[in-house]
Amino acid sequence: MGSETASGMSAPDPKHAVRATRSAGRKMRSLLLDAASRLFKERGLSGTSITDIAAAADAFPSQITYYFRTKEALFVECACRDLLYLARATEQAALNAHTPRDYTHALAETVTATDTVAFFAEALTLTRRRQDLAPLVERTIERLHGEGARAYASQVARHGWRSLRAPDESSRRFWAVAIGVILEGYAMGRGSEEMCRELLRALGEQATSTSTSANDGTRLRLVGDHSTSSSTDGETST
Repeated sequence: MGSETASGMSAPDPKHAVRATRSAGRKMRSLLLDAASRLFKERGLSGTSITDIAAAADAFPSQITYYFRTKEALFVECACRDLLYLARATEQAALNAHTPRDYTHALAETVTATDTVAFFAEALTLTRRRQDLAPLVERTIERLHGEGARAYASQVARHGWRSLRAPDESSRRFWAVAIGVILEGYAMGRGSEEMCRELLRALGEQATSTSTSANDGTRLRLVGDHSTSSSTDGETST
């Protein structure tokens, strides 16, 4: 219940007003990020103005500076958000994989099908000159690896796969290789299918390994376990 005014009418609940303001703010930020991401990918940072973004989001230029301060900060946040969206999509695409090979193929096909990684690489380059923007990139990369590790560990436990590497190391290796292959692919003018093949080749043995039954008593084997057999015995080594 809101408090009563002198006229006897109920005044708005201050807490409700704060929640409504926050909700509207989150919605506006999301609209600005959506519009900016699309324009940045089409035109690049230098070819996109704050006025262009505001017009595309049906907003005012002042709202961009209010929520993001600068166009460069908005660019980096767009790239980071898009990368995390892509990571979520890759995990969903690989969710129904029953073998390490299928899992790796699903990841590779999804991550090379968009220009999101190249977009993120531009943000990485930008933070070299704008160290104030680096913390957002660092948090994004840590979240990327953390969520990837959890998704991979879940699949290992679910299917009883053996692995030469711990889930965290596997996730870091996958994304490091993927970013490198995709950047090289864009520089060389390669298409998504060619980049996907190159990524699978670079990942190596996991892409050709098989799974083992979850009921055969096998355990997760890590790098440094000298009793580990070859990847063709069902061990993945992302």
